[in-house]
Amino acid sequence: MVPVEVWAGSFRRDNYDSEENEVNHRLYLDMIEETREDALIRIEAYQQRTASYYNSKVRAWTFKVGDLVLRRVMPNTKVVSHGVFGANWEGPYKIKSMLWEGTYHLNDMQDKLFPRAWNVEHLRKYYQ
Repeated sequence: MVPVEVWAGSFRRDNYDSEENEVNHRLYLDMIEETREDALIRIEAYQQRTASYYNSKVRAWTFKVGDLVLRRVMPNTKVVSHGVFGANWEGPYKIKSMLWEGTYHLNDMQDKLFPRAWNVEHLRKYYQ
């Protein structure tokens, strides 16, 4: 037994014209560059809105040379035996120099220089 859907025609199938379809397909291919450019403009506008929203919420931290800061304890330097009760911040350390905006060289309290620079997201101001 043949299902009814096979015999029942659809508007699209009954009114299909291969020449008109070919013309429409070529028009679509001619306009594909404009469609891509419009999509690119929408993506860039979305990214700008997202960046401006993010930047409005982010608080920029800046330190001066000589400020005291705490340094985040990284997973590879954590003392495993302390478990979850181990310190999350260590220090205080002194800002020796600013490499560029948001990146600092640190000294410990005995003026021993750390071998690498630290990003501001891993530093916190130390209050005495």
